Amino acid sequence: MDFDQDKFWMERARILAKQSADEGEVPVGAVLVRRGQVLGEGRNRSIALCDPTAHAEIQALRAAALVEGNYRLPGTTLYVTLEPCIMCLGAMVHARVGRVVFGAHDPKTGALGGAADALGLPLYNHVMEVTGGLMAEVCGEQLRSFFRARRKRGVMDSQGLQSEG
Repeated sequence: MDFDQDKFWMERARILAKQSADEGEVPVGAVLVRRGQVLGEGRNRSIALCDPTAHAEIQALRAAALVEGNYRLPGTTLYVTLEPCIMCLGAMVHARVGRVVFGAHDPKTGALGGAADALGLPLYNHVMEVTGGLMAEVCGEQLRSFFRARRKRGVMDSQGLQSEG
C-alpha cells in the first residue's frame, strides 16, 4: 500500500463524485486502477440512466471490463468515495478485484462493515483486501453537503432525493 497513491486516486474519485452531484446524482465516484494505470472510472448515474445498478463502482467495472476485453479484473484496486453496497461488492467479487479502498463509511447500506460485513460471510469464493475510511471526513462532507442543499431546496422523496415536481 502506498498512502500517497491511495490519496491521489481517491482525489480523482472525489472529482467524479462532484460531477455526479452537479448532475443531481448522489455524489459517489470510483476509479479502478492496475499498476498505476486507470482501467475504468465511474460516477453515480442511476437517475440519468434510469438504471438502479448504475452506481459508481458498477460504472467503473463496466468501463474497465470493456478496456480489458474481460469481465475478470485481477490485480486491480477500486477507489470509491463511499463504502460499497452489497450489489457493488458482489460485482467486485465476480470481477476478482484485488483491493477496494473507500472513503466514507455507510451505516445504512455499506457492505464492508457499515451496515454489514458481507465479506465475512462464507458465501464468497474470492477474498479482497479492504481499506476503509481513507479521507473519510472529506468524502463524507461531500455527501452531507449534497443532502443539506437538497433539503434546503425542497421536499425529499422516499429515497432522500428531492422530488422533481
